[in-house]
Amino acid sequence: SSLIVFRFALMAVLTGTFSLQQATGQFFLVAGMGVVVGIIGAHIVYVIHRFLPTTPAIDAAFTVMTPYLLFLGAEHFHFSGVMAVVTGGLFISYRSHELFQTGSTRMNMLGVWTTMIFVMNAVVFILIGLALPDIIEGLGNYSVADGIKYGLIISGIIIVIRFLWVYPATFIPRMLSKKAASEPNPGWKGPLVICMAGMRGVVSLATALSIPLLMTDGTAFPLRNIIVFITFVVIFVTLVFQGLLLPVVVRLLNLKEIDPVIPEEEQQASIQVRLNKIALEMLSAKYHDDVHKNEMISFLKQDLERTTGGLEVQLAAMQCNETQQHEIERYQEVLLDIYRFQRKELFKLRREKFHSDEEIRKAELQLDLNELKIS
Repeated sequence: SSLIVFRFALMAVLTGTFSLQQATGQFFLVAGMGVVVGIIGAHIVYVIHRFLPTTPAIDAAFTVMTPYLLFLGAEHFHFSGVMAVVTGGLFISYRSHELFQTGSTRMNMLGVWTTMIFVMNAVVFILIGLALPDIIEGLGNYSVADGIKYGLIISGIIIVIRFLWVYPATFIPRMLSKKAASEPNPGWKGPLVICMAGMRGVVSLATALSIPLLMTDGTAFPLRNIIVFITFVVIFVTLVFQGLLLPVVVRLLNLKEIDPVIPEEEQQASIQVRLNKIALEMLSAKYHDDVHKNEMISFLKQDLERTTGGLEVQLAAMQCNETQQHEIERYQEVLLDIYRFQRKELFKLRREKFHSDEEIRKAELQLDLNELKIS
């Protein structure tokens, strides 16, 4: 919504006219139709992924293209590209279990998107670093000190405003709703951490950089360089200063979890037990004859039963005291050490040239997956 408001403000500067009534109507039209375009585009993408013959590489590449297609499609009709991308992304994410059904596809996309997110975040800050000398030279009547001063003032206003809405938004619903009042009280520490976590980053910087260089009449956009410079200062204050201060604040507050949260290891073991039991039920109900006739399926059932029993013992051990917890940590250390030596052994196998490189890579991937289970 803030990006849509920014768009209207930008148009008001470019055209020199502004009508609140018209802007309000246009706001809901642009946002609403952006959602519609996102839903329509997401359904088209759904059909392509679901019914056309694709490979893991094609699926990953198409997920990278999809946000741009949705954005450009919405902007072509002068609707909100951002709302289209968000809506389409939510729909595809919700249906991902139907679209990306193989492990190779999911692993491939995880690697692609992890790298993409990191690179795109880095590129934006690299670009601002490269552009900063030209921005400083183009400040005109404003000095660097003026830009820093305005940036610090705006940073202070942003931080104060976040405090002013986070605390009321936390406690006023508890006063008005019995259901909200029945939930665990966050106290003053939880909202404080939320206030401290209000950093500004890539979105703010990309928004400032999206300001056009020229007006419609060909003259330079007024105060563009000082706006970008102030944005950079705000990002530096909130991202670097608050970001470095946040871990210190969390440690000093000694914040305790107010909701009953199960440890990650226990959640993973519980999920795997549930999945194994579903598999055993299927084997017993749907493939009963195959279990007795097919030796490999019989071994699969035995392996599932053995694994499930081990996980249930592991779950029981996780609900334990500190001494038993130390045993679990030692167990994980031993596994990691074993995996490290197994990787060295795979390197020796590669040098022996008896096994194909493709099969060795598959074994290496399986080691990676095993390590992910405990890391």
